[in-house]
Amino acid sequence: MLRNRRKSLAKFLAIVAGSLLLFAPAVSFAGQHSTESTANPGLQPILEYISKGWDTLTRSMADCSTVVDPKLAAKSILYVPADFQIPESVRGLESRCGVEVKPLPKVIRRLGEIDTTTFSPHGLLYLPNPYVVPGGRFNEMYGWDSYFIIQGLVRAGKIGLAKGMVENFFFEIEHYGAVLNANRTYYLSRSQPPFLTSMVLAVYNAQKEQGKDSRAWLERAYQFAARDHQLWIQEPHLAGTTGLSRYFDFGEGPAPESLKDETDHYKKVAEYFLEHSDIGHVHLLERKPGDSQPLGIGPVYSLQLCDIAHTMERPKCDVLQEVALSREYYKGDRSMRESGFDIAFRFAPYGADTQHFAPVCLNSLLYKYEKDLEEMSRTLGLAADADKWKQQAAVRKEAIQKYFWDDQRGEYFDYDTVIPARSTYEYATTFYPLWVGIATPAQAAAIMKSFSHFEESGGLRMSPYDTGAQWDSPYAWAPVEYIAVEGLRRYGFTDQANQASYTFLSTVAENFRHDGTIREKYNAINRSTESATSSGYQINVVGFGWTNAAFLEFLHELPSAMVTRLAEEQTAAKKDKE
Repeated sequence: MLRNRRKSLAKFLAIVAGSLLLFAPAVSFAGQHSTESTANPGLQPILEYISKGWDTLTRSMADCSTVVDPKLAAKSILYVPADFQIPESVRGLESRCGVEVKPLPKVIRRLGEIDTTTFSPHGLLYLPNPYVVPGGRFNEMYGWDSYFIIQGLVRAGKIGLAKGMVENFFFEIEHYGAVLNANRTYYLSRSQPPFLTSMVLAVYNAQKEQGKDSRAWLERAYQFAARDHQLWIQEPHLAGTTGLSRYFDFGEGPAPESLKDETDHYKKVAEYFLEHSDIGHVHLLERKPGDSQPLGIGPVYSLQLCDIAHTMERPKCDVLQEVALSREYYKGDRSMRESGFDIAFRFAPYGADTQHFAPVCLNSLLYKYEKDLEEMSRTLGLAADADKWKQQAAVRKEAIQKYFWDDQRGEYFDYDTVIPARSTYEYATTFYPLWVGIATPAQAAAIMKSFSHFEESGGLRMSPYDTGAQWDSPYAWAPVEYIAVEGLRRYGFTDQANQASYTFLSTVAENFRHDGTIREKYNAINRSTESATSSGYQINVVGFGWTNAAFLEFLHELPSAMVTRLAEEQTAAKKDKE
């Protein structure tokens, strides 16, 4: 765990409540109450929103509203493991909620063992414990979102709920083969960035601070985490001969969630590759004259390439062409979604070559995963295991430094195993090696020289490139903000970390004043919540779990004078508005 991760909740409340008198009568935060009245509420409204939000975003399979999918015209289906004894409480959902409870067609031991295209319709996968979803539009528990949500829950004193979510991931590993992207049937082909050990240690350390002996739970957690780690260190998740790992989705064809939520996304991708023929020939299939065979494994589009540069009155359009995206493109698209950064141009336009890259983020997280497993095994007295994990982490660290670090540019870059060459695409994942402690002090200092490439008035943008994708410029995302800020703190760049925290906090608070919500992402350049993306889903979801968590963590770590300043700015802005 990072330094200062477990500062006491009492100290946090003393800073916030004592310095700001934030909490009005009967306002509950982190399980405590304040009876102090105040004429300067400061940050009280947004903290109330976050506190209530944990309940608003909690889902349980005992609730009809969780298991019934309002987007489906047909009866909703809740799938349970094939080898699972269905509890009567779950059976009761059929009559109480009008859903069908159905076993999966086979026992699943490893990810990719089941063809997800055979489900008709798709449905929710059963989980035994309540969980917090990212935002209001979701009923699923997501993989990497949950790490940040769990950090927020622990900070808010909701350790039981956080532990139940970790137990849900154990259930996924045991019955669905891995930590899933989320508990839907169409996610049985992929995972998400590996944060399980970070979640386990967050809960374990919180319980330990409460004086609870949870060694037996840690033993159980260790077994599941070690099993989940195996997914990433064997084919097809190996990145060529680098000794590093890659993202890889076992499924084929269009991602079902894209067809459902991302209007005309694949058509736009096909149009892009038709226009950019220099790279499009790899990802686009064209029907030849007289050919009646199926074209590819996805939709076929009738497209024309128009050149408006020839005339302003009437564009010159090429002959109508029937095209489809290639199998290889869909593999890249699905693998990009496993990365969590969907959509971005980081692994080629629209993530088309994701499976060809060894990514900085994934391998940094796996290094931390291995160091966490070393820590867990030492705590459990498993010396041989600890030595094994230490060695694996050392080997991975050496490969990360060899393949990702660019001494000329002073940043970490992903590595394309096909060319083979290091990418030149600047991306905010350059901060991941700081967060996990891989970078040398000199490398950290070099990265700080490039900090301005990401820093904007509203936060850290994901990249310097405005591609129209939500995981590129101009968007700032709480999870990467959090990792970057904590990475800066780890290497002693405290002032820069405080300023970056303050910038993001003020952006979130300013927009909260406008509409009373917290969103999944923010425009780092104009400090708004506008979502003018041209690829992927184009809404900015209200909630939002990881933003709530980052807000609490950043507020907790800021010097009290900066917290006071932030609260006073919010109060003054509110008065001006009134």
